[in-house]
Amino acid sequence: MPTTKITFTGSLGAQLAANLDEPEGSVRAYAMFAHCFTCSKDVIAASRISRALAKLGIGVLRFDFTGLGNSEGDFADTTFSSNIGDLVVAADWLRTNRAAPCILIGHSLGGAAVMMAASQIPECKAVATIGAPADPKHVIHLFDSSADEIKQHGRADVSIGGRPFTVGQQLIDDLRDQSPQERIGSLKRALLVFHSPVDTVVGVENAAQIFAWAKHPKSFVSVDGSDHMLTKPKDADFVATMLSAWAERYAPAGGS
Repeated sequence: MPTTKITFTGSLGAQLAANLDEPEGSVRAYAMFAHCFTCSKDVIAASRISRALAKLGIGVLRFDFTGLGNSEGDFADTTFSSNIGDLVVAADWLRTNRAAPCILIGHSLGGAAVMMAASQIPECKAVATIGAPADPKHVIHLFDSSADEIKQHGRADVSIGGRPFTVGQQLIDDLRDQSPQERIGSLKRALLVFHSPVDTVVGVENAAQIFAWAKHPKSFVSVDGSDHMLTKPKDADFVATMLSAWAERYAPAGGS
């Protein structure tokens, strides 16, 4: 499938790097993929799912959030709300240059972000999450070892997944200020929840909570035996296949 590299201005003014995966033929609709916390648009789950959807006729925009991957900006200045803002402006780019996304997909914290962003993208008909936390503040425990320094100095260097990141107090405050139950309960979009019952990063009880808060139409798919990052190609392919079949219902048959 052809992939076009693009850039657009993010919610904090930085230039964000993105890949637009499109079908070789006509495009039925467009979707967006939000990557996991501190990850990038090039993780295996994002690339495989995007290509699977492209084969189905659905173009997918996947981008690096501000301060991550190939995008510009300082990660220390970002918040969960700025990630939501990045999603909204990415949808604006699609709306202007192709067609607004009718499907939003998010992995881990990206899943929490797309559920929050959906209300600001009126053309969105469906949302899919993969290993998402029910409450965004789930990630705050990653900063426990530097909590005192962050509180005292407003920011601190932390190690996440073996890589160094500077985390600001505003990120922690913003994560705590979210109202996930209210937002998920009023989603008013079809919801598909993927989760592994043996996920050791974001426990499967998070999927149960999301499912309980959400209204129908909602569906749950167990990715049995998978790790949080879908590092095994067969697990990423399984999610891609199931997601592609589900997405057909929400992609306009007549094209975008």
